[in-house]
Amino acid sequence: MLAFVAHFLFILAAWTLAIKYVFPVAYALAEGVPVGSYVMWDFWWVVHIWLGWSLLHWRRYTFAAAVAVSVAEIAIIVTKFVLFLSAPQWTIWRANWFINKVFVLSCFVLLLAYCLTNATRLRAREDSHVTAIR
Repeated sequence: MLAFVAHFLFILAAWTLAIKYVFPVAYALAEGVPVGSYVMWDFWWVVHIWLGWSLLHWRRYTFAAAVAVSVAEIAIIVTKFVLFLSAPQWTIWRANWFINKVFVLSCFVLLLAYCLTNATRLRAREDSHVTAIR
């Protein structure tokens, strides 16, 4: 399951880069406006890549990081959804953003649920990793 979520995070990072940077820059170039006109600045994709790598290469901080990032992402996305859905403006940019956030939310709900239901085993994994290093 951790490998699945790690790869899900890598795909989300690539998708985020495409819809928040590549597509907006290409669109701006086609329109002849400054390239940053439609870019949605967001650097969570870096955290997603790091967390995905961490899930594949377990470290003693991985469990805490997975839970903390999951809780933060869920709280941020739910807040953004509440604000957006109170007065939605459906543009191509907002639709892309919304679809991306649905998948990001799904990924982190899945990761948090997995971590919480397997906390004992995952924490034991941390302890065995620390012991192996010593």
